Amino acid sequence: MKNLRHIVSVLMILLIIVLATGTVVEKLHGSDFALSHVYAAWWFVALWAMLAIGMVVMLFRNKAYKRPVVCILHGSILLILLGALLTMLAGKHGEMTLKPGVASNEYQIERHGQVSHGELPFTLTLDRFEVETYPGTRSPMDFVSHVTIGDAAGKAEQDVLISMNNILKHRGYRFYQSDYDEEGNSVLSVAHDPWGIGVTYTGYALLFIGLIGMFFERNGQFRQLLRNTSGKMAVMLILLTLGLGFTASASPKPRTIPKESADQMGKMYVMYKGRVCPMQTLAKDFTTKLCGKARYRGYSPEQVLGGWLFYYDDWRNEPMFKEKNLPEDAPKREKMKAEERTQIINMLTNGKLLKLFPHADSTNNITWYSQSDELPLDLPDDEYLFIRKQLSLCQEYVVKGDFAALDEVFVKTRIYQEQHASEVLPGTGRVNAERLYNRLSAGRWLAMATITLGLVCFALALVCLGKGKKLYKPIHLIALAWVACLGAFLALLFILRWIAGGHVPMAGSFDSMNLLALSLCIITLLLSRKYEMALPAGLLMTGMVLLVQMMGGSNPPVTHLMPVLSSPLLSLHVTVIMIAYALLFFILLNGISAVIVRFSQPSNIAYLERLQRISTLLLYPAVALLAMGIFIGAIWANISWGNYWSWDPKEVWALITLLVYSAPLHSSLWKSFSKPMFFHVYGIVAFLSVVITYFGVNLILGGVHAYG
Repeated sequence: MKNLRHIVSVLMILLIIVLATGTVVEKLHGSDFALSHVYAAWWFVALWAMLAIGMVVMLFRNKAYKRPVVCILHGSILLILLGALLTMLAGKHGEMTLKPGVASNEYQIERHGQVSHGELPFTLTLDRFEVETYPGTRSPMDFVSHVTIGDAAGKAEQDVLISMNNILKHRGYRFYQSDYDEEGNSVLSVAHDPWGIGVTYTGYALLFIGLIGMFFERNGQFRQLLRNTSGKMAVMLILLTLGLGFTASASPKPRTIPKESADQMGKMYVMYKGRVCPMQTLAKDFTTKLCGKARYRGYSPEQVLGGWLFYYDDWRNEPMFKEKNLPEDAPKREKMKAEERTQIINMLTNGKLLKLFPHADSTNNITWYSQSDELPLDLPDDEYLFIRKQLSLCQEYVVKGDFAALDEVFVKTRIYQEQHASEVLPGTGRVNAERLYNRLSAGRWLAMATITLGLVCFALALVCLGKGKKLYKPIHLIALAWVACLGAFLALLFILRWIAGGHVPMAGSFDSMNLLALSLCIITLLLSRKYEMALPAGLLMTGMVLLVQMMGGSNPPVTHLMPVLSSPLLSLHVTVIMIAYALLFFILLNGISAVIVRFSQPSNIAYLERLQRISTLLLYPAVALLAMGIFIGAIWANISWGNYWSWDPKEVWALITLLVYSAPLHSSLWKSFSKPMFFHVYGIVAFLSVVITYFGVNLILGGVHAYG
């Protein structure tokens, strides 16, 4: 038995090394090379097979067949592996281009760099292809192909729709909207997997059942750990499973328009980044691009925009505009940023950035124009003059100091917009939500204050622990109030971005980090009563997450979703994985606390064991949520583009993370995990896989899942 454990351990370690190496190979040589030489190689399949055989033998040796939950969990893994093998052997994936009015049954199959041709037992004819856009914009909302299916018997099913997240299934084949070209041709992904999908989905279903059953197994380790903790702690864990910007300067401030006028300007609508939004949003993004934060020397974003627009000579000498002092040997990245800032300023001053004027053509399609654009010939004379002279009129009133008249021009512009584009303007609720969200932007001070408070609490908690006492009550209450207020603030930002954008904000790094910080706040509040290190740990981790979020770019503007991201499975996929990461964060901090206590109080073994019990309790929902998140993402991918696993670097590293954190849950097989210090050190080192999964892939390895 001991030798078998060693063999399985070696195979597991070897598998993790190969998976990690595969992501590096893909970075260096491309995905096709990595697929053919690593992920689809016979020896890689053999490695999985040996690991599966070892797992089955160990299950029988340990009489695990007497525990239904264990059998379901490990049986689901075997089915998922079998489904993947069947897909690799019998599945076909290709691409098909449909031309309008031309029946076709041919598609191209690309496998390991080799291209072959396949034939369908029926034909598809493209009747028409449409790009559906968000109202009043040119941003694509969906790609839709209207096709006719022609069978050999001569029967036809007219006007079948294929679009993003809406696949066509016919006679064992699945068709996904993949792309299109300028000639109106539609490009479809074709998948034919008669055996793999069914087996794999059965494995997913059993996995979800097994993961849920793991928390209710009468004699399972999770229930045993719960019996050693308070009832309230158990209930909270189960519910959790289910569920100062200032710039000092001696130089005089540049002139700008009054705040009241700037607010009126911010209420106008503008077509910006493919969507109609308040001009305040453009002003905020403009200011952040130039000086790294949403305010400058006490001025609001609208005042900064107004200053550059109407007092250019004052603002061009401000420190924020560093291009004039940029040395010749400056780094290329800095030069690119400088060029971008210069371009944005030029677009503002020549009016091209301000697409304020909507006009409907003969087909009632609305286009937004700036005053420097070429205007349509059918534009009435009075509208033509208003568009051409609006900015000049504003400049005239600013020179005269007649800001009441300036406000009136802004109001009339908004009335013009409402008259000519009322059907595509965002509702009042969405506009108010976006304006409030823009005003609530927080700088790095929030992250730094949270980290500082966390460090103070962490140090005091260790001192109190050495004296056998709890954290000082005033400090505890201050920290608790801060976490509660911070969580409420992050929840408000999340809700406002949801309302303003019309979709759950989870598609980018900023949104996912915001959700992670919110999850950490909630977990901290749930654990704070029974776990004295929860507050220091929660503050430190939340502050670090917020700092990384701010370093990546403060509050980006709300944008439309790409068509493929418009799926509720995306929200569920991101949510459960972010909560899993938050739980793994706590295990990391528990490990760090244990190491500190081990060296400062060598005799306090009881505390190390208590930390281990808490970490193990957190590990169960963390692993369960991580597994669910990975396989929900696989289902979403299969629905969206017909391939539930593509060996993308982020997919691979998520799998590595799951394997790494699953090991401590098998302490009955690997006795080392029963030792508190080994467990804690392992928890610290294991978190490197999370760091690589989230940051390493984004910044280094790349892939389709990488985002900035």
